[in-house]
Amino acid sequence: MSDLSDLSFDFVSLRAAYARGIRPVEVVEEVYRRIAIWGDPGIFLHLRPKAEVLAEAGALDGSGALHGLPFAIKDNIDLAGAPTTAACPDFAYVADADATAVTRLRDAGALVIGKTNLDQFATGLVGVRSPFPPPKNALDPDLVPGGSSSGSAVAVSAGLVSFALGTDTAGSGRVPAALNGIVGLKPTLGAMPATGVVPACRTLDTLSVFALTVPDAHEVFAAAAGPDLSDPQSRDIPVPPLAAPPDSLRIGIPDALSIEFFGDDLQRDAFGATCARLEAMDHDLVPLDFAPFYEVAALLYEGAWVAERMVVIEDLLRDRPDSVLPVIRQIVGAADGLSAADAFRGIYRLAELKRCTGPLLAGVDLLCVPTIPTVYSVEDLEADPIGPNARLGTYTNFVNLLDLCGIAVPLAPRDDGRPGSVTLLAEAGRDSLTSGLGDALQRDAGAPLGATGASLPDAPTPPPGPAAHETVLAAVGAHMSGLPLNGQLTERGARFLEATKTAPEYRLYALQGGPPHRPGLLAMPGGGGKIAVELWAMPIARLGDFLTAIPAPLGLGTVRLADGRAVTGFLVESAGVAGAEDITALGGWRAYLDRLTAAVPVPS
Repeated sequence: MSDLSDLSFDFVSLRAAYARGIRPVEVVEEVYRRIAIWGDPGIFLHLRPKAEVLAEAGALDGSGALHGLPFAIKDNIDLAGAPTTAACPDFAYVADADATAVTRLRDAGALVIGKTNLDQFATGLVGVRSPFPPPKNALDPDLVPGGSSSGSAVAVSAGLVSFALGTDTAGSGRVPAALNGIVGLKPTLGAMPATGVVPACRTLDTLSVFALTVPDAHEVFAAAAGPDLSDPQSRDIPVPPLAAPPDSLRIGIPDALSIEFFGDDLQRDAFGATCARLEAMDHDLVPLDFAPFYEVAALLYEGAWVAERMVVIEDLLRDRPDSVLPVIRQIVGAADGLSAADAFRGIYRLAELKRCTGPLLAGVDLLCVPTIPTVYSVEDLEADPIGPNARLGTYTNFVNLLDLCGIAVPLAPRDDGRPGSVTLLAEAGRDSLTSGLGDALQRDAGAPLGATGASLPDAPTPPPGPAAHETVLAAVGAHMSGLPLNGQLTERGARFLEATKTAPEYRLYALQGGPPHRPGLLAMPGGGGKIAVELWAMPIARLGDFLTAIPAPLGLGTVRLADGRAVTGFLVESAGVAGAEDITALGGWRAYLDRLTAAVPVPS
């Protein structure tokens, strides 16, 4: 077996190792070796048996977009056959199925290693509110690890996995990223489906991604994103490929009167240095009065949304209150003092505050804020379990209430060596803008990747477009990556280019017969929708014999894409959809397969 001890698990480095001949089973062995050496029992609440993961790794065919990348998931996210505890043993249950996002990542070839520790019921930003031993901050064990997604952030920073899923309601996907020197991507609400996730505040929750680099986090987000009919909060949010940010962005920052660091001058200096770097990149900084943002933030724990947390654990609090940590009982129990009238007052006040923040957001392209205003030690939390937690949410608590997307970006350490971080925020659906600027900032800073000590790899060379000897083929169903017929493409030398959508002039049908289940894409100008497809570059010389493998009523024809391009793609004859199910409303074949698993009917 090769020596992988110095291998960084960032995507560029790990993929380069695979290209040199390293096998996924060797990476899995290295993962478990690192976990044992790191020796922190507070990171994983459930570690999958190594033999089970080795078997999955050995079965990979190399076609998935996330082939062989090890990852972890927060233990309020379901993994089939594993316990979900939300850090409360009396709440625990064994999940019947993976969360939708986990399914999508595994279908893309990623390998689940285990489930990580968290602040109980995802209520906290400190990472030490767990009945289990809390994980130690990967960079400085004296500091809190940050929460609520503490174990996920520490696992990534320590280099135990390539990426991890967390959740984020009040900052749980950003605060621990900042404290552990890694990337924390908080998508637009609903962009990543929450099916199979224990809610904290259902209307404000989102899955989040921890990674060592911005491109890695963005790639995971793109792989897991997409609507899911079994999650009524999910939305169809396009995720364009990561690109360099536009020139001369207008970037809002807290003005001198409203910025808050709670006396931490080193944090103030670090943020000032970042602002100077943004100006050096020719962006325009726009100071804003952040008072209305802070007032929105206060609503999260002082208003109706506390009662939304009560919905999840009310029976447990009533019947077995000692099962819940005292600090969580204190926070969530405040819901007992709220009435339905209070809930409406909170909703009205939020609407008023959105009127105040709306013009501020409209006047800039995005915001740049400190991810956290200061740092706190474990000793600080022992002395005061409430105050430091509230202050850590200064720049995070308002984000989901205002339906913003965001990404926490690791920067150069502060003058005292503690991690530096800022968060970029933008209006819903602008995730690629924040990630693009975040990538530029991370590369400009050049900080080590978490606690691994590894340097930021060079930006990956984007895959080339089709060569002269290739043609572009749009796959719409079982030929897509990770699905049963994908081998018919790869064995002919086809290579993945990108995921995109058709123009809004096609209908998608689930044809009769199978397995495998097959879709039919039917041109319907003026009466169709945008359908998810994958573009593959196939050698022209292999197109003929590939065509012979396509059974009637399917064939190849011209497919128009949403951006106006025309490519060769799978189409079905109109006669072939007789008796087939129209699944256009699902937007793509993967969503249909998800629906089969969830047994949720297509909306009329």
